[in-house]
Amino acid sequence: MDRQPSFHLDPNTGFLADKAGQALCAAIENEGYSVFFVGGCVRNAVMDAPASDVDLSTDAEPDLVMKIAKAQGYKAIPTGMDHGTVTVVVKGEPYEITTFRRDVATDGRRAVVAFSKDMADDARRRDFTFNALYSDRHGAVFDPVNGLNDAQNRVVRFIDDPDARLREDFLRILRFFRFSAYYADPENGWDPDALAAISENAHGLEQISAERVGAEMLKLLQAPQPSPALAVMEKTGVLNQILPGADPTLVAPVVHLEQENAVRPNAMTRLAALGGADVANRLRLSRNYQRQLESIRSMSGSEMGPKATGFLCGREVGIGAILLRFAMMNRPLPDGALDDVSEGANAVFPVNAKDLRGYDGPQIGQKLKSLKHKWLLSELTKTKSQLLGA
Repeated sequence: MDRQPSFHLDPNTGFLADKAGQALCAAIENEGYSVFFVGGCVRNAVMDAPASDVDLSTDAEPDLVMKIAKAQGYKAIPTGMDHGTVTVVVKGEPYEITTFRRDVATDGRRAVVAFSKDMADDARRRDFTFNALYSDRHGAVFDPVNGLNDAQNRVVRFIDDPDARLREDFLRILRFFRFSAYYADPENGWDPDALAAISENAHGLEQISAERVGAEMLKLLQAPQPSPALAVMEKTGVLNQILPGADPTLVAPVVHLEQENAVRPNAMTRLAALGGADVANRLRLSRNYQRQLESIRSMSGSEMGPKATGFLCGREVGIGAILLRFAMMNRPLPDGALDDVSEGANAVFPVNAKDLRGYDGPQIGQKLKSLKHKWLLSELTKTKSQLLGA
């Protein structure tokens, strides 16, 4: 196809200034093939957003990519040959290179693909317009599906027919909300065609594994401000489809307290605020995440102060519990509350078994438990002598 660039990136943009990536692209071009940076790295450069993963796309088929890479002395790994993907390691840096593809058949979960020589074919099988921007190694940006304007205006829009894109892969429903949470400008509103298609196809998420649903939800919850996306998920029926009983009302106050107190986003704190039935199973949370979620939920309703909460839960989970507690009360955090959590997380209970003369067997454990409870209720202020009654 005859390609004309729609935009030019600053040549000092991170991935364009990378000498290893430049050398790899030049090696492929010198053999008569085209190669482009594609997807998130180009999108984020256009949007002036933080750098994203660097992926490459080419009209060379995977066996040729392997051959070219090896001829240059690069390590070439056939990571996904059937799907056209080769990982090439240049000076210790891995680069995923995928051959242009077109969909032959889809079933809502996976696609059968064929290789193509046409960038437009490759672009049309992607999800959102701003994810189908391609840049050559000189920074010339090619825009086969009119995604440049959407990137510049921070609009998340499906390529061509939203209903068709969703039926190819129903996980794109959650990807729509995740990308909206990170990149959309709420003042520009939501694409009505996308929302109509999402409402119509929300049931398709039943076909998607809990692991994939959970991974998308955790990425969404980690966004700087996920509340608008969660609210629209609720309106379209998506939220109830994946987490029955979830209510996004408390998430915004939690996020506000995080931002007000310079706390990094924590997906488990926000998930605890979101609620829902059988969350751990429906999102297939790891055991570590399950423990964090349960602790944040239980300690958010506890009578324990910040220091005691930090001692019992550790710093990160303790902060999450305190944030959720005060969000539920619709109150700002008391001065020094987060420092108190950190102090509690590093505290050591001042009494041990050797201090309990006159007790034996089970009595020692019971007495230690009783003394620790008193110490926790005192916000870790009671000394050993006070606890022992001296």
